Amino acid sequence: MDIWETDKLLLFIKFVIPGFISLKTYELLFPRASKTSAEQLIDAIAYSSINYALLLWPIYEVETHNVEQNYPTLYVLFYVFVLLGAPVLWAYLWRVLRKTELLQGLLPHPSCKPWDEFFCKRQAYWVIVDVKDGRKFGGRYDSQSFASSAPAAEQLYLEEAWLLNEDGGLERPRVDSAGIMILAAEIVAVEFFHMTSGDGNDEQTSTDGRPSEGLQASSGETQ
Repeated sequence: MDIWETDKLLLFIKFVIPGFISLKTYELLFPRASKTSAEQLIDAIAYSSINYALLLWPIYEVETHNVEQNYPTLYVLFYVFVLLGAPVLWAYLWRVLRKTELLQGLLPHPSCKPWDEFFCKRQAYWVIVDVKDGRKFGGRYDSQSFASSAPAAEQLYLEEAWLLNEDGGLERPRVDSAGIMILAAEIVAVEFFHMTSGDGNDEQTSTDGRPSEGLQASSGETQ
């Protein structure tokens, strides 16, 4: 079978491309392990069919009111939306619905791991990480930090590494530190502490090396 024959190519575009776009959009929103090509093809055809089912009424109206003859540009734009725009829209709407309390009570949460759900919020925190050999590492998780997401293994980059005091609280930034990267294989637990106002990246540590007032409060909570 020659897929490049006009009729077969049109069938491929109609019944694979919309579903494939929905799949890839949803994977961008909720990364997960990739399926085999055969599984993806079956899913793409299924989602393409759902796409046409949801758009059945507007497609019927367009085809029965001579839009192609009377408004050819509008006709083309409509089918561009059907093939490319609507599949993206359905993926975003499904993401919103999956996060509602109603569907969360009926279906598994779409995020693969708590790690992904927490870090996708991109909020700033003071962080203390316990590793397997008993050591603790602390630092700032902020706009220049990064956490991996599924299907990759958990890795955490803190843009500032901090020394810990005897009570386990954050004392001060390490001198000349460019941050610290912590690998999943070493992590036992990760503690997060809210930043107070003024603890963000625009706040500078005092010149005498003492932490800011907000940081002292965060450090005290770890005792």
